[in-house]
Amino acid sequence: MWARSQESADRARGEVEAGCAKTNGGALPDNVRVETDLAALAEATFVIESVAENLEVKAGVLRELGELVGADAVLATTTSALPVAELARASGRPGRFAAVHVFNPVPRMELVEVCFPPAATDEVRRRVRAVCDALGKTAIEVPDTPGFVVNRLLFPYLFEAVELQAATGLDADAIDACMTKGAGHPMGPLRLLDLVGIDVAVSIGDAIETPVPAQLRDMLDAGALGRKAGRGFYDYG
Repeated sequence: MWARSQESADRARGEVEAGCAKTNGGALPDNVRVETDLAALAEATFVIESVAENLEVKAGVLRELGELVGADAVLATTTSALPVAELARASGRPGRFAAVHVFNPVPRMELVEVCFPPAATDEVRRRVRAVCDALGKTAIEVPDTPGFVVNRLLFPYLFEAVELQAATGLDADAIDACMTKGAGHPMGPLRLLDLVGIDVAVSIGDAIETPVPAQLRDMLDAGALGRKAGRGFYDYG
C-alpha cells in the first residue's frame, strides 16, 4: 500500500492493524507493507488507486503509475463518479485499465461494480474478475456513467435525508432509526454519509449532477468530514 504522506501511511497502518486484531493479534501482517515512496509499487502487477475523488488528482497519480509499473500490470481506480474512459487515457494505458468500485465497509460488503474503457483487453477483464473472485466479492459490470448504479440511486436518497433534517430539526439518530428499523437498512443515511465522508459525498453529488444540500457544503468548509475527522452528523470523539 502506498500513501501520499506519512500521516496517511500511519493512519492506514493503524486501520490494517485494527482490522487484523482478531486474526493476527493486532500486528501488521507479514505480507502487508505501507510505503510513502511511489517507487515501491514498481513491481506490482495489479494496482488499485484510491486517492481523493477529484479528476485532476486521480489523473495525476494514474499518470505517474502508468509510467512506473510494468507493461503487463493492470491499473484500476475506485472511482464511482468520474469518467472511467478519461482516467484510462490519463494513465497512458487505456487497454490495461478498469474501475473497481468497492463499498464501505469493504470487508463486509459483497458487491464490486466494475467498469471498463472501450480499449480494455479481454485479458484485463478476466484478471479484474479473478481478483474480485479471489476476494470473495460479486463483480457486476456497469456502464461508464456518473455514479454507476449504486451511487446514482443512493446519493439522491442520502441528500434527501439531509434536507429532511434541515427542514424538520429531527435528530440524526431519529432519522437513522426510522430507516434502519422501518426500512430494514443496515445503516441510516446520515451515519452512512459520515462513513463515506462528507468531502466524498459532495464530490459525488457534483459529479452525478444531483443538488448537494447547503448543509453538506457548510460541513465540508468546517472540516466536519464524518468519521475520519472525528465529527460529522455524529461526534466520534
